[in-house]
Amino acid sequence: MSNQPLTAGFITKNFGRYNPMSLDSYLSIGGYEALKKAIKMDGEDIATLIANVKVKGRGGAAYDMGKKWSQSRAVIKPKKVVICNADEGEPCTFKDREVIKNDPFNLIEGMTICGHVVNAQDGYIYLREEYRHLRERLQNAIDQATEKNLLGDNILGTGFSFHIHLYSGAGAYVCGEGTALIRSIEGKGGRPRMKPPFMKVSGLFALPTTVNNVESFAIVPHLLMDDKGYYGSFGSGESIGTKLISVAGNVNNPGVYEIPFGTTVRDIIYGLAGGVKDGRKIRLIQFGGASGKISDERILDTPYTYDDLKAAGVTVGSGAILVIDDRTTVLEFLRHTQDFFVHESCGQCTPCREGNLHIQIILKKLAEGTATPDDLRYMKKIATVMTTASLCGLGESAQNALFSAMEVFPETFKLGGAH
Repeated sequence: MSNQPLTAGFITKNFGRYNPMSLDSYLSIGGYEALKKAIKMDGEDIATLIANVKVKGRGGAAYDMGKKWSQSRAVIKPKKVVICNADEGEPCTFKDREVIKNDPFNLIEGMTICGHVVNAQDGYIYLREEYRHLRERLQNAIDQATEKNLLGDNILGTGFSFHIHLYSGAGAYVCGEGTALIRSIEGKGGRPRMKPPFMKVSGLFALPTTVNNVESFAIVPHLLMDDKGYYGSFGSGESIGTKLISVAGNVNNPGVYEIPFGTTVRDIIYGLAGGVKDGRKIRLIQFGGASGKISDERILDTPYTYDDLKAAGVTVGSGAILVIDDRTTVLEFLRHTQDFFVHESCGQCTPCREGNLHIQIILKKLAEGTATPDDLRYMKKIATVMTTASLCGLGESAQNALFSAMEVFPETFKLGGAH
């Protein structure tokens, strides 16, 4: 085991400490002190604070969040919008659900602080259809904050107004992509659009728009109140602080954990997640959801940081870790993942629509023992075209598991039978 503590309650420090349906309960543990502090600060100073501890967006793209807020703030328009992406459609990713469930007022507070920083007047929460049971909880937080003048018009008498609207998706994975999400809110088909224009200039209703996910907003109030630098005491380099991860698959204790950056993959799986069920051998580990890359047991002693995972051939992505034991073959796993992308492709662009379908067909042939060398070459060519020519991240990343499997498990692609 590493010397890093396995858990560090920073993002999750409010969990279980207050009644998530009561604003008064949230206020009793120091809730909204961060907003009171923030509205007295210059927005650029808040963006700089976030940049200094190198917070990267926690939805998967890992873009510098302080830089994003500073860039959004620099766009001068009379009306702007903030969006919280609570779609969380990446398979094996369920960390944001726990934030909404256990700490909804903190999420609302973080969004409001973002509104102050980027000079926005409206915020939207795009909640995935499968989280409809949490809709009442979020709406309650919005309503109570508005009643106490912590949201809405002239917040706390400062002249700053910010309204949050709750919008429910309809279960489309592609709506996790920012422009598809925006079109869905606008009442259009949830399909991505080409960029530019970028969302920070022209997003929802053609207004400058800042989009972050639930975990990204939830960390902000805690950072503003972290006068002793507790967050910065964890991790190093480009991976400072803590991260929410969701661990699932063939482990004894699947769940959401907050870990310090630098915790090894072994400590996560065999420590926090209690090891593999029935003591079985690990076949593969996928990082970052269905669009993430895979590895084998050789990655177990790799520290969970952006740089170390990248060097090992995978990425942090959405924070998901899926453990598959030796009862499932690599090919079975790839076929299951491919079925998902065939189902979820919006069909708008040819590389993704046709590419996913044809790779599905070739993987089936490989499993049946009828694939030819030309099939394998064709499959790799299609996957490469998808990566470089698809309209959005779904098509660009759909074959990450396939590409990494070709490197880590080359025996899977030997011809002559199922593997």
